[in-house]
Amino acid sequence: MVSEKRTALIVAETTRGGNLAPITLELISCGHGISKNMGGDVAIAILAEEIGKAPEDAIAYGADRVFLAMSPILGVYKADAFLQALSPIIEQISPEAILMGQTDMGRDLAPRLAARLSTGLIPDCVDIKFEPASGSFRMTRPVFGYKALADFTSELKPQVVTLKSRTWKPLVPDRSRNGEIIEIDVSMNASQFKTRFVKRVKEDDTQMSLEDAEAIICGGRGLGDASGFSILDELAKALGGAVGASRPPCDAGWASASRQIGLTGKVVSPKLYIAVGLSGSSQHMAGCRDSKIIVAVNKDPEANIFSEAHYGVVGDYRKVIPHFINRIKQIKEK
Repeated sequence: MVSEKRTALIVAETTRGGNLAPITLELISCGHGISKNMGGDVAIAILAEEIGKAPEDAIAYGADRVFLAMSPILGVYKADAFLQALSPIIEQISPEAILMGQTDMGRDLAPRLAARLSTGLIPDCVDIKFEPASGSFRMTRPVFGYKALADFTSELKPQVVTLKSRTWKPLVPDRSRNGEIIEIDVSMNASQFKTRFVKRVKEDDTQMSLEDAEAIICGGRGLGDASGFSILDELAKALGGAVGASRPPCDAGWASASRQIGLTGKVVSPKLYIAVGLSGSSQHMAGCRDSKIIVAVNKDPEANIFSEAHYGVVGDYRKVIPHFINRIKQIKEK
C-alpha cells in the first residue's frame, strides 16, 4: 500500500541509549518546513536495537509518523542492514524527499540508498525548499570551498539529501502533539550481510565534543609544535569550551583527528571561535564560518584569517593567550 500523502522522510540517528541525536532534531525541523509547503507530513525512520524515548521525542519535536525498525543487528550502523530495514518503509510511504545528516553515517548511507532507488543525491546542503509551482525541490549547498552557494534541482523522486549540522534550529518540543507510531517487522540474520561489527574502540578523549561546545579554541600550524595545545587547553577550561585543530596539526600528530575542523573535518558553529596560529584558508573556514564571533590570534598581520574574523590580535599567541586566561579569571572572580 502506497501513501497518498506527500511525505518528507527523516532517517534518524540515535545515541547508544536509544535517544535522538541532535542532528535528527534539526532534520525534523527542516522536514517540518518542507511538509508545510507540500501540504504533507513528516515521517521518521528509527532503526535501532533499543529505543528509549526516541518515538515520543520525535513526535514532540514535529514528526507526524514514526516508523520503528528494531533488531539487535541495527544496534550498530551497517549500511547493508540499514538499507534492508529502510526498504519496506520507503515502499509503504513513497516519500518525496529523504533527509539525512551530513554525518559519517549519512555520507555512507545516502549514496547507497540513492543508487538503490535510482534517484538523485544532493549532499552537504545548507537549505532545501519545496516549490509548489514546479512540484520540485531546490537544494542549496556550498561550492568552491565555501566561497559560493549554488542551487540544485532534480526531477527524480524521491530526492535524497544530506544536510549540514547546526543549520536548522530544532523546534520547541510540544509534548501534547499527537502522532502515529508504526512498528516495522524486520527479520534479520547476521549471515545475510557482508559486513559485521567486530568491536567498538573508544578514543581516549575527555574533552567536550566540538559539536556541543559554545566556545572553541582552534590551533593551527602556527602553534609550532604539540606543546602549544596545552596553552589552548587552559583557555578552553577557562571558557568552558573545547579545543579544535586545523588539518596540519592533526596530520603532524599534535592533535587527535577527531578534533579536526574544516572541509575535511567537522563543521561547527559555536558562539565564540578563537583561531590561534591559523592562516584562514578557505578549506578551514568551511568548517567554522558560521560561528557567531570569530577572534583571530596570529603574529602575521597579513594572514587571511584577519579578513574572516570579527576581531583580531596580532602577536605571539604564547604571550597573548595567557592574558586572555588571566582576564577571564578576573571577570569570573568579580
